[in-house]
Order: sequence, then structure tokens, then C-alpha cells
Amino acid sequence: MQKRIFIAATRQNDGKTTISLGLIRAFKKRFKNVGFIKPVGQRYVFEHGYKVDEDSVLIEKVCGMRCSVKDMSPVAIDKGFTENYIKRGDRRKLVNSIISSFERISKRKDLVIIEGTGHAGVGSVFDLSNAKVANLLDTKVILVTSGGIGKPIDEIELNMALFEKEGVDVIGVIINKVIVSKYRKIKNMLRIGLKRKGIDVFGVIPYTSQLSNPTIQNILEETDMKLISRKTGLSNIVRKVLIGAMEPQTAVGYIENNSLLIVPGDREDMIKAVLMVHIMKKSKKKASVSGIILTGGIIPGKEIMKLIENASVPVLLSKDHTYKAASLIYDLAIKIRPQDKEKTLLAEKLVREYVDIDKILEKIG
Repeated sequence: MQKRIFIAATRQNDGKTTISLGLIRAFKKRFKNVGFIKPVGQRYVFEHGYKVDEDSVLIEKVCGMRCSVKDMSPVAIDKGFTENYIKRGDRRKLVNSIISSFERISKRKDLVIIEGTGHAGVGSVFDLSNAKVANLLDTKVILVTSGGIGKPIDEIELNMALFEKEGVDVIGVIINKVIVSKYRKIKNMLRIGLKRKGIDVFGVIPYTSQLSNPTIQNILEETDMKLISRKTGLSNIVRKVLIGAMEPQTAVGYIENNSLLIVPGDREDMIKAVLMVHIMKKSKKKASVSGIILTGGIIPGKEIMKLIENASVPVLLSKDHTYKAASLIYDLAIKIRPQDKEKTLLAEKLVREYVDIDKILEKIG
């Protein structure tokens, strides 16, 4: 009998896709044919002429899925979709699309991973909440939530209520992004607290900054900033953000490997000092500055631009002021891309080491 699991979350950006990717890799070692579908997607890209959810594209390319990417993403929510549905929507059409795609995806599959979008209620506005979709596809659910003690338990209970209302069985939870320094305490407290409520914990995964740190390419894709340097260093990872609001000699002391400098475009003294440090470290084969964001829409003079070219540092231009540009970087929701090989391998490793696959199979079997 075919096995199927719906991966939901208590809120957005809890790590559903990371968990789904890791689970698929783990299940592929136990089953010959594993399928994937994200019935409703909110962030789409164009692939083979279709609007498809970007997570489906990631899974297709990274996990080598041999099926239509359109079937992996039957409903992609584009601009205006919700308003059009409220005015003249046809739920039956959406349901038929999901069911037809699922039938093709699941054909001759031993197990199918179904990824939700956001929390249990997301999609209710067009009558396709995660809870309703899980019911539609007759699947059991694993809830993913972020680390902590009180908040995740509260959110798990809230989300479970909606799944239970739709007659869907939530078989357990995976706790993600647990602060490393508090890992043991949080793990123990959550297991005790959730056991009291009859909820199984399949895994507790520590927070790993590597999965959350953006690359320069991520910043370009997620903001309206423009690249004004050569196309070099776009895969550089940003581990520290440095705002250039001090004297150059002071700022230089704060530069660590993989730093991103955010500075007004007319602070040429600061830009020059940081570039010189980068060039010096680069000559000694030591990584330094990941990139520079120039704010205020100000492009520096020719001398600085020439220095930028020689330093091979990606430089982005933001029309916003420095504080707003920095806020955008801090608020970025980083998604794993197909080209992020290190991140995909890390996602697989985290699930392998911290999630009890046998326990999951026992609950759905």
C-alpha cells in the first residue's frame, strides 16, 4: 500500500522545504520510488513555460524527480489570484487540478511527500487550506515548528485543532531551528510537554546559521537592489552585516570573514578602507568581505569604482537609506536554491542525524 505524508508547519519559514528535502533523501534510501508534490504554492517561478512553485523546482532538480514539474505544483498563486477567486472562483476546478496532478505524481510510487504552504489555515481564502488539502489527499500530517518551549507548543495545539476539524491525523512533530546553547534543555522540555498532550516528537534539529545566511545572489533576487560591479562573487555567503556609520579606522576592526558592508554611496573614505583590507587579505588567500551595499542610490566616483573592479567584490546599489537597506537584509527569508549544493547536503545531514525516520514509517505504515 502506498505511503503518503503531508509536511505542514505552524507558520511560514519554519523550514518545511528543508525538512521535505531531507526526508526525500532519507526515504530514497529505503524505497525505490519516492514522489513529491506541493499542491498549493505561493512563490512561483517560470519553468518550462509554466508558473510553478519554486520549492517544487528545487526538489525536482536536487532530488532528481522523474515527473512533470507542473504536476509537482498544480496550483501556483500569482498576483490577483485571491481577488479573482473571491469574485468568481471555481473551487471544483482547483480541486480537480490537484487530484489529477496527485494521481499522476503518485502512480507507481512507494511513498509521496506532500508539502503544504504556511500554517494549517493558509489557503482558506480560496477554500484550499492546508487542512482541507490534507483531507482531500487522504494523508497523515507531520507538523514542523521552530524551537522554543511555550511558543511552539501553543502553535502546535492551534494548528492541530484545524487539522482535526477536517478529520486529518497529525501523527507527530519535528522541532526545527533550536538554539544550540539551549538545545538539550529545549529538547527535554518539549518532549515532556508534548508527551503530556499525546504528541510524538520525531526530531529536534539545532539551528544552523549556514541555512539561514544569505548569499549575494539571494539578496539580488529578493530585493530591488542592482549589481553595479562585475558578476563576480554572487555565491558569497554573508555571515555578518556591518553598517558603515563610524570612522574607517574603527570600522576596519569589526570586519570578519564573510562580512557585508552597508554604507552610503558617498562615504568613499569608508568604502576605500574596507576594499583595501579585502584586497590585502585576498592576496594572502584569506576570505574577507562578501559584498558591499551602497545606499541612497549614490554611485561613488571613478577612483572608487576602479578599486571595486580590482577588488572583485560584488557591489549592490540600493535606493533606500542605510537603516532601511539593513532591515531588508535582516528580514530576508532565505530559501534554498538548486545551486546551493552545500545547503542541500546540510539539509540531508540534519534530517539523517536528528529525525527518527523509522518512527515516522511506523506511524504511517
